[in-house]
Amino acid sequence: MQIRRLDEITVNQIAAGEVVERPASVIKELVENALDAGATRVEVSTAAGGKTYMSVVDNGHGMTGDDLQLAISRHCTSKMEHGLSAIQSLGFRGEALPSIGSVAKLSLTSRQHDGTDGARIDVEGGTVSGPKPSASNPGTRVEVRDLFYATPARLKFMKSERAESTAINDVIRRIAMAAPAVGFSLSGTERQILDFPKCSADAAGRKKRIAQVLGQEFADNCIELNVERDGVSITGLISLPSYHRGNAAHQYAYVNGRPIKDRQILGALRGAYSDMLVRDRFPVVVLFIDIDPALVDVNVHPAKADVRFRDPGLVRGLIVSGIRHALAQEGVRASTSAASAMSEAFKPGFHVNNSQHQNIESQQGWQRPLEQDFTSHSYSSANGFHENSQSRMSDMPPVVRDLAEVSPRTDNTEAARKETQFPLGAARAQIHDTYIVSQTENSVVIVDQHAAHERLVFESLKKALSERVMPSQMLLVPDIIDLNADEAEALLVVSNELERFGLLIESFGPGAIAVRGTPAILGDTDTHSLIRDLAGDILDGGQTDGTLRLKDMIEKVASTMACHGSVRAGRRMRNEEMNALLRQMEATPGSSTCNHGRPTFIELQLADMERLFGRR
Repeated sequence: MQIRRLDEITVNQIAAGEVVERPASVIKELVENALDAGATRVEVSTAAGGKTYMSVVDNGHGMTGDDLQLAISRHCTSKMEHGLSAIQSLGFRGEALPSIGSVAKLSLTSRQHDGTDGARIDVEGGTVSGPKPSASNPGTRVEVRDLFYATPARLKFMKSERAESTAINDVIRRIAMAAPAVGFSLSGTERQILDFPKCSADAAGRKKRIAQVLGQEFADNCIELNVERDGVSITGLISLPSYHRGNAAHQYAYVNGRPIKDRQILGALRGAYSDMLVRDRFPVVVLFIDIDPALVDVNVHPAKADVRFRDPGLVRGLIVSGIRHALAQEGVRASTSAASAMSEAFKPGFHVNNSQHQNIESQQGWQRPLEQDFTSHSYSSANGFHENSQSRMSDMPPVVRDLAEVSPRTDNTEAARKETQFPLGAARAQIHDTYIVSQTENSVVIVDQHAAHERLVFESLKKALSERVMPSQMLLVPDIIDLNADEAEALLVVSNELERFGLLIESFGPGAIAVRGTPAILGDTDTHSLIRDLAGDILDGGQTDGTLRLKDMIEKVASTMACHGSVRAGRRMRNEEMNALLRQMEATPGSSTCNHGRPTFIELQLADMERLFGRR
């Protein structure tokens, strides 16, 4: 078969298969072009989820008629002044517009700010018409109609209008967080879906934009991150461990302002929150990574959604250490979502209905308070209840009787008032032998004593493990594990680091590793699986990943030990013990969650309680 050169339209349609995956990818390319053109306002409109119509209007630099003709030609761009090693713009290949024009009906209308006349060019299925004069505001308007009409086979793979609209919505939200100084709007055929007013370009403006996109609840439950090392800077907002979601869709990462979806970064986030989250729960994170363009390759994915770092271990290590340090510096802090849920639970009529009251009365033989004669019940300033009232305690339902027995009178001494100034306040009661109720100056705190002590024990174990070499369990007969040459070499490079964690390995000929000892704390373990997983981690993410996995495994064992060695629910504690536990929590990093990710305490603000009782 004779080799022949493909025509330009076919070449562009092939390229469109990589660049134009769905309407959302078209919007992404066009909005990024608008940002590269210096726009401060971008308006997006769609119909039928982008299948029949899309438009992107910006107030950027604009283009002349000659510029328009070059813009719809393949491999024509204004963004490659410094080559691939110093890309500072969002787009750079010059493929998007000709690819879109080859599979849809494309129209570009533009005028420069200092120009008097605008110009328009049309591309329909790869056929160019124009440019020609056209009335236009300063900036550029791009319209796309009937996407994939020229390649009907692609239409079969389009999803529902709702699914495509959701994908477009996500694209705008992701881009908007990286460009707070730009106003964005997204409207459909019936209504405006998104509207993000322009904010300042500083850190405060970025936080305000993130609150616009992700909601004020996230802004109230996040911590600022700002770390830098060896020319790599990472800033952004990370959620408290007690504020999480059911999937990773709310984790956003940007490299030099470019939205990306990178496996290594997602893995670093899992490592940073590894002992703070419930299984299968994910933190909400917005990370901005600023790095020298020469140290990152953005030309590895057709949609530019993936990147390659020259030193991935540095980036991963900076993310993990930066997040853990930020969480430790934040101290004890409960999420507002837990307090909101508790407020809802306390609302009248939430959990007990009238029939339940009647059941309690009939089963316990207890009358309603209004039907009783309380004249014989007097209070004593010495012990709370008079003897007559104590004698009637047995007539009360269990829930009332237990509460009365464990609720001590608040001490008004100066020392007691000073205790309420601590972040977790002063212990006032223990209810159901499980929960500690403490009082601060402006709130009430309820602490799960088992979860709290579990975190304290776990952190003590981790500190002990980090301060000394882990003991090894020597094998009577070394395990010989066959690997490929790359895997074996990667393991041997970090053998000294692995030895610190109790894993003793050495070379056993080409492509083979001899395991002489395993970490004693792991007990009986599958040596073959352990070694293969470590080798895979090292090759996949850098030399530090193998040691991080081994460290995580050891910490999981320590977590189990902490769970079994902590104060159990059901144990009655003295007031001194409760206050000592609260002070330890305040001094321990990550104490707002246990090592399984459950919250250790919930804080209800005094203002919230006043609203519950109609005082506000």
